[in-house]
Amino acid sequence: MPVHFTPIPQNLRLGLAYASGSVFGNNRTGDSHERKNNTANEVVSNLPLQMLLYFNAFFFPFWWISEVVMLELKFDLLPRYYQCLLVAGMVLLTIFEGLRLYLGYVGNLKEKVPELAGFWLTTFLFQLPILLFFLTDEGIVILPLERAVHSIYLLFVLSQLLTAFLALRTMSRKLTLQFHLDQFGQAENPPFMTPIFGPSYRRSVLPVTPVKDVQL
Repeated sequence: MPVHFTPIPQNLRLGLAYASGSVFGNNRTGDSHERKNNTANEVVSNLPLQMLLYFNAFFFPFWWISEVVMLELKFDLLPRYYQCLLVAGMVLLTIFEGLRLYLGYVGNLKEKVPELAGFWLTTFLFQLPILLFFLTDEGIVILPLERAVHSIYLLFVLSQLLTAFLALRTMSRKLTLQFHLDQFGQAENPPFMTPIFGPSYRRSVLPVTPVKDVQL
C-alpha cells in the first residue's frame, strides 16, 4: 500500500484521531452483526464536501486577485494598523488555504480522520475569523467587489464546516465499528486455538503407540 505524505506530525495525528473518536464516535450495540459488517465496509467519503473543495480551489485565485486589487486601491486611505492587519490577514489566508484544502482532499478521499479533523480546525480557527473581520469591520473601507467575493468565500467556508462535521461523524463511527469488529473476531478466534499454536480439536498431543491384539 503506498504511503501518502501528510504535513501533520504523528503525535498530532494520534491526538486528532482520539479527539474525533471521542466527540463523533457512537458506541451503539443494538445493531446486528451483519449490519455492522456492511456499515464498516461501506465508503463514507462525503460527496458534497468534495464538490465544495473542488469549486473552492477554483474560486480562491479569483478571490485573491480581487482582494489584492482592492487593497491596492484603498491602501493609502487606511490607517497604519489597518494596513498591517489586512496584509497579515491576506498572508495567513493564503498560507492556510493551501494547507486546509490539501488536508480536506486527503482526509475525505482517503477517509483519514486526523487529516479531516485538521481541515475542520484550520477552517474554524483561521479562515472563518479572518473572513468575518474582512466582512464586518467598516474601518477597513469595504468596497462592493470585496463584499461580494468575501460573501461567496464565507459561504464556501460555512458549508465546508457543516459537511466536514457530518463526514467526521460518519468516519468516526465507521472506525469505531471496525475496531469493535476486530476485537470481536479476536475473541472468537484466540491465537491459542489456531493450528499455528496447536490443534483445533480436542485430541491428545502425546505420542500413541499402536495397540496390539491381546489374547485373554
